[in-house]
Amino acid sequence: MPNPGKKYKPFRVISLHDRRWPDAHITHAPRWCSVDLRDGNQALAIPMNVAEKLEMFKLLCEVGFKEIEIGFPSASDTEFAFTRELIEKKLIPHDVSVQVLVQAREHLIRRTIESLKGARRAIVHLYTPTNPAQRDIVFGLSKEKVLEIAVEGTKLIRELTQAHPETEWQFEFSPETFVLTEAEYALEVCEAVAAAWGASSKKKIILNLPLTVEAGTPNTHADQIEWFCRHLKNRDSVVVSLHTHNDRGTGVAATELGLMAGADRVEGTLFGNGERTGNLDIVTVALNMFSHGVDPQLNFGNLPHVREVYERCTRMTVPDRHPYAGDLVFTAFSGSHQDAIKKGMDRRSKVNPDAIWEVPYLTIDPKDIGRSYEAIIRINSQSGKGGVAYILDREFGFDLPKLMHPEVGNLIGKYADQLGRELSPQEIHERFRRDFVNVSNPIELLDFSTHIHGKDSVTCSAHLKYKGNEMKIEGKGNGPISALVHAIAAQGWAKFTLRDYRSHALAAGEESAAAAYVSLQSESGQMVWGAGVDPNIELAGLKALISAVNRLP
Repeated sequence: MPNPGKKYKPFRVISLHDRRWPDAHITHAPRWCSVDLRDGNQALAIPMNVAEKLEMFKLLCEVGFKEIEIGFPSASDTEFAFTRELIEKKLIPHDVSVQVLVQAREHLIRRTIESLKGARRAIVHLYTPTNPAQRDIVFGLSKEKVLEIAVEGTKLIRELTQAHPETEWQFEFSPETFVLTEAEYALEVCEAVAAAWGASSKKKIILNLPLTVEAGTPNTHADQIEWFCRHLKNRDSVVVSLHTHNDRGTGVAATELGLMAGADRVEGTLFGNGERTGNLDIVTVALNMFSHGVDPQLNFGNLPHVREVYERCTRMTVPDRHPYAGDLVFTAFSGSHQDAIKKGMDRRSKVNPDAIWEVPYLTIDPKDIGRSYEAIIRINSQSGKGGVAYILDREFGFDLPKLMHPEVGNLIGKYADQLGRELSPQEIHERFRRDFVNVSNPIELLDFSTHIHGKDSVTCSAHLKYKGNEMKIEGKGNGPISALVHAIAAQGWAKFTLRDYRSHALAAGEESAAAAYVSLQSESGQMVWGAGVDPNIELAGLKALISAVNRLP
């Protein structure tokens, strides 16, 4: 790699020593504008066809967008036809404004206004190159000429829209690209355009300040937005809008800080599809607000459906680690994470459903956005005892005693390590049943009967197989488990001490049964657990004892 100090220059920052945005908070939703059908669509290797654009438009309306940029109708007959189809077939909800993009050229502006005839609500979005690289390299224009082009384009749009009072018109202007433009010059152009439009508190202009190329850190973007808002004349006549891209991977942060700095409106796409590294990801910004108790005014209550339509129409794929929609974002493989999540979910099940959400590692309740709890914990060789216990409990109803977690977790972890891959819940269940539940070698319980002699005296008779040979043994204790312990001990097959016994009805699973767990301590001091499952809770306990005995070293 070359010496970057010789090839690249630092980002030019503005002077704002008394900045206020660091103490601000996002307390309400901005005005949202989806640009999926324009900015997002132009970034696709295979642009959406008309049917796909219509489906995406319907989805965006269902989510709750009130402003949707539908295309660049002056750029192609297809874009023009799509705009006309939405209007003529009355596919636009009454409270939704369609937005179209246009350059400051007379024939393009006239074609654009023509495309919008009959629309109930429309936003005409004009943009002009203002930053030095585009002024000099791309267009070869002076500052004065760029300002003149922007003003003349605005005046023409004002004239043409006034001829169609049946439409509720809004006007948007973008100095392209704002963050690379000299601050004073960007302000000068924007104020000239606002004056040409006749902006007032009753006829506001949208001044969109594009971060089309993310060139600085998010804090520098916030400084630029705050400086602009503070120096802008007639601030109450302007809606300050953000349009961030993601070249440095901080588009979301730049938008959030821009809102803190005084912006009113946000443009972006679902899941951040856009040129190069993408546009702002509106899903992430909206759900970040949601996680802090702020209503984003967008409905992502069925985020899997939103993702499915998006992926099908755009042929793009939402990454597994996307902050809210990715397959793995609510999943923990790490043992310590799994244990914390399990404890949090267990606690959550015991409190009022309206209680404040507090589950370690999960910033929101997956169910609030249509996700399930099934994939919260997944098991591989990095997983721990808590995760395995969570799967067995949530999926199959086995509420293992806490002291049993390490033994089961270690066995399942070694199994995953041996296979070199993740284990499915079914594989975990099958391995647990094979190694811990109703283990019948070398001892298999065939039949069992008891006789009660008094309050604390029980005699048992057990019909069983030991190493393939059938026999009957008898024992006495203060209950069936104790009696069978003494019966087995009398045979000299194993030396152990009963340490723990638990049982419960299975809360889930394939059968209506009870589960029991028995812990034994071997003569050498090693603790061993066994489990039993049977429709009869007493027999479940006896089978758990036999399982534990069979698992003794």
